[in-house]
Amino acid sequence: MIFSYFQVPQEYQHKVLFWGILGALVMRVIFIFSGIELIHRFHWLIYIFGGFLVFTGVRMLTASEQKFDPEKNPIMKISRKLFSITPTFDGDNFFTRRDGKTWVTPLFLVVIMIETTDLIFAVDSIPAILAISEDPFIVYTSNVFAILGLRSLYFALSGIEKYFHYLKFGLSAILVFVGTKMCIMDFYKIPVAISLIIIVFVLTIAMIASVLFPKKEEAA
Repeated sequence: MIFSYFQVPQEYQHKVLFWGILGALVMRVIFIFSGIELIHRFHWLIYIFGGFLVFTGVRMLTASEQKFDPEKNPIMKISRKLFSITPTFDGDNFFTRRDGKTWVTPLFLVVIMIETTDLIFAVDSIPAILAISEDPFIVYTSNVFAILGLRSLYFALSGIEKYFHYLKFGLSAILVFVGTKMCIMDFYKIPVAISLIIIVFVLTIAMIASVLFPKKEEAA
């Protein structure tokens, strides 16, 4: 959606995703180690993290689809006040010199939007992975491999995600499940193998349902 809104040419998208992923890796380090340290010091936070995931899952299920408008993003508004921005791209450059002055290109704003979007997703994903393990090595490396894989998967998934319209419901159910698991872990620990089976099962059902029951316009 971000690329479409800013009309980023496909040949520039690889560079933007590279820097977006690099920033995501740095932010995940901060979130992961901060989250683990907080849980070790204040164990009751695990219930807040779990409740937040349940809330996010329910909200994802019930919230109506809204049109994406980055101009309403606070970070975007601040960026436009802080920087002089060129009206058009200057190749794949993030900065350019014009009239003896350094300007920011719209491509740099795209990177900022991607980083802030990842920050929002990190708020969900870090508590979710902490429900599986609190080992910093496992938590961070799993995030690294997931993020690095996204760069390649993006170009494959960007063309087919519209066909899996029930995936949102599956992800919602998974967030509620993981959040509930975190909230009851002091009373009953659901085995990791069982958790993974449930997650895979829910995703599979959501994808199969999307194929068997497509949207009316897709069926047409």
